[in-house]
Amino acid sequence: QVQLVESGGGLVQAGGSRRLPCTASGRSFSSYVRGWFRQAPGTEREFVAVISTSGGVTTYADSVKGRFTISRDNAKNTVYLQMDSLKPEDTAVYYCAVGRRMGLRFDDYDNWGQGTQVTVSS
Repeated sequence: QVQLVESGGGLVQAGGSRRLPCTASGRSFSSYVRGWFRQAPGTEREFVAVISTSGGVTTYADSVKGRFTISRDNAKNTVYLQMDSLKPEDTAVYYCAVGRRMGLRFDDYDNWGQGTQVTVSS
């Protein structure tokens, strides 16, 4: 009954920007941390960013620090990933997730969306 749905994926030029929303339904996740992970073909799923329940604390992977911004709107039950200065290496399926802790591992989270494909061309 609980669903997380990512959107906003697609093809973007290197150096461009893209914003990914992830909207939850079925219940409120205002008391949970929310994170973003990504997975490229042939690689393991890797941490991207996480945001605290109130949005006051954020953590980023070194690979995206300074380029990506995570934010949340609890009234809309939505978390966002703003991606700027995109590189071909950012090409991956991006997943949003919900958890109890500000973890950096995929198993720190217990609810996941289906993912959205982001392709960055040169």
